[in-house]
Amino acid sequence: MVNPIFTILRIAFIYFELQNSSSANYIMNHNNISKQHILNLIDRETELFERDLATYNSELNATVASSKFLVLGAAGTIGQAVTKEIFKRQPKKLHIVDISENNLAELVRDLRSSFGYIYGDFKTFALDIGSVEYDAFIASDGNYDYVLNLSALKHVRSEEDAFTLMRMIDVNIFNTEKTIQQSIENGVKKYFCVSTDKATNPVSMMGASKRIMELFLMQNSKDISISTARFANVAFSDGSLLYSFEQRIKKQQPIVAPNDIKRYFMTPKESGELCLLSCILGENNDIFFPQLKENLNLTSFADIAINYLSAFGYEPYLCDTENEARQLVKTLPQTGQWPYLITKSDTTGEKESESFFTKQDTLDLKRFDGLGIIKNQLEINTENKLNHFSNAIKDLKANKSWTKENIIDLFHKILPNFNHQETGKYLDHKM
Repeated sequence: MVNPIFTILRIAFIYFELQNSSSANYIMNHNNISKQHILNLIDRETELFERDLATYNSELNATVASSKFLVLGAAGTIGQAVTKEIFKRQPKKLHIVDISENNLAELVRDLRSSFGYIYGDFKTFALDIGSVEYDAFIASDGNYDYVLNLSALKHVRSEEDAFTLMRMIDVNIFNTEKTIQQSIENGVKKYFCVSTDKATNPVSMMGASKRIMELFLMQNSKDISISTARFANVAFSDGSLLYSFEQRIKKQQPIVAPNDIKRYFMTPKESGELCLLSCILGENNDIFFPQLKENLNLTSFADIAINYLSAFGYEPYLCDTENEARQLVKTLPQTGQWPYLITKSDTTGEKESESFFTKQDTLDLKRFDGLGIIKNQLEINTENKLNHFSNAIKDLKANKSWTKENIIDLFHKILPNFNHQETGKYLDHKM
């Protein structure tokens, strides 16, 4: 069986080479690779949700074509994938919001170049969801059937300082709470918000923020239908380690990867499919996740780094130190080798491996072929804790003074089993 991660990597490498071979003297010549060969590589042996999409495609198409959508965080990797899945099914209305004006512009160019135009109302808005301008935008319209929130601070590195950590809370928790309330007020039919596999028994503040977000979702589900999804890592998503591999090759720099971290991976397209399936087909309080089958295995970043270089046509050369790797990258590529460094993970908040559910969760593994569902029941005993959390955060902001320890204490009050792992080291401290 073809390794799906290897296939994804190979596609990215070949595409990158074809796009840059004229200007980058360090990229190998692959003039003999045809476009058809690239298309064959894209069609990996099994896609995660191929059967489910075939089963429910008519229902998805009919629902999208008759509905009005608002996509928040639409210009990130997952947001773009979701937007494409909706756009190609000809919605009545599709409004997309993102704080990045440049990424929105590129997304529109991508949509026009891939799918052309739709008859429905399609507009983009370069807005910060937490701003008064966004609130005015919702007040001026707000007429949507489905609201999908893909906005998030997703990096564990964002918990290093107390100020970025507070912004993570705003984006991951309070912007979600605000947009849910706006959806309720405007009679939205369904609210979807993406979570993360790191919310399962979280050890990082990022994962814990998403778990707290899930609790807020559950509390609001008594007033609006809500579903979500816990994700595997999206291969080559903006800012990810795999994305950094591409950047290191492009900039003629060594590759670095941990040897003790394993992750599940999905393609960007699959992330969009998972979100749409959960949004349209999920029942109230459902959490969708990819089922762990033969085509979704834990893969170590060290193995991916080696496969990356091999698929790119280079012999991986293992270095002992960062300085050695930085020096050798100046000469080794001309000999068909590329320096790489394998390290042990010692940064705060990193799990050795990820999971999508706990032993206490009630699961439905039969409804879909490639998807599992966590079936949640409304927990009324968390409402007081969530109110206390919200008020405590407001007080810290009002004083314009807080520490990371203040926030960790509040997290522990909501998540008593939160096993935060503080090492004093972060990804910004490493190459």
